[in-house]
Amino acid sequence: MNAVDLHVHSNKSDGSFAPTQLVELAVQKHLSAFALTDHDTTAGIREAMSAGEKMGIEVIPGIEFSTAYDPFSPSSPDCASSKDIHIVGLFIDENAPAFLAHVRNFADARIQRNRKMCRRLQEGGIDITYEALLEAFPGSVITRGHYARFLLEHGYVRSMPEAFDRYLGDHTKYFVPREKITPMQAVELILAVKGLPILAHPTLYHLGRDALEQLVRRLTDAGLVGLETLYSTYDARQTRQMLNLARRFMLLSSGGSDFHGKNKPGLEMSTGYGKLAVGEEILTALKEKRKELFDV
Repeated sequence: MNAVDLHVHSNKSDGSFAPTQLVELAVQKHLSAFALTDHDTTAGIREAMSAGEKMGIEVIPGIEFSTAYDPFSPSSPDCASSKDIHIVGLFIDENAPAFLAHVRNFADARIQRNRKMCRRLQEGGIDITYEALLEAFPGSVITRGHYARFLLEHGYVRSMPEAFDRYLGDHTKYFVPREKITPMQAVELILAVKGLPILAHPTLYHLGRDALEQLVRRLTDAGLVGLETLYSTYDARQTRQMLNLARRFMLLSSGGSDFHGKNKPGLEMSTGYGKLAVGEEILTALKEKRKELFDV
């Protein structure tokens, strides 16, 4: 069985591998294809696709949008009780002007949030600036993962989890929420550039069965195409649950490792924590669906 990985991150967001390095690793892993799905940015796609052409492996242009969802107020992304929901877009046209404008807006909002977080951390005795983060992680869209590594490398914490527990988690006084869109808006945005919207790792949101089904129903009404039925952290029971959920709403399966390199120790591209296997037939079904939707 040929394998694929439809959820991978580079150092253009919060991964540790450059796009070309990901292609090299995918070749080593004997993958037939992988999707580059960096958080709220498409900055690494051109490099990855160029490297993929040279090395004979298919690179699928993608993105992972961070969105805000409140089960009790689904159209309002700024509620204090909202959940962080991730929507993956596969086969996007990353050069579409309207899409680029949205991505730039997300980047601007993230920059303002990062500057505020740096100021709060400074007030807490941490010697950190946004400029120092950019210098430490050149070419990256700065995320909390970068903050955690910075704090670890400068001796403020002993581990990445400690960085989130003490300084970066939503519950801490240093955290600054970022302006986000709703997951339904993300679905519509991906469809507008002939991409396939996928609900990423549904079990990680801890919504409960009824609330998760409500979310999937709303996303399906907005045009959701698939959900991640295969993922690095799922056990056998969770995989069955996600497969059943996809069947109930007539959604396609997708899957991936959510590889971040050294920023998620022990998690490998293609195989996750050792048991993940995403067959090429899953990618084939997604391609057929895209052709049906957009005649491409």
